Amino acid sequence: MALLIPYLVMPFDLIPDLIPVVGQLDDALLVALLFGYVARTAGRAVIEELWPGSDEGLRVVLTLAPTS
Repeated sequence: MALLIPYLVMPFDLIPDLIPVVGQLDDALLVALLFGYVARTAGRAVIEELWPGSDEGLRVVLTLAPTS
């Protein structure tokens, strides 16, 4: 996470944001990959305990980022 935040705020990317859709897609993909990694590492119990959203939202998150 410490590397992703500076990457997202830097004015240059691997794929420039000036290219419509694809420019933002690389940023979104990196955020999704990091989120999945953190979810798998933390585990289901931690996610359930700290989840601030709705039960439906939690169900979606746990489906998209399977934990052990």
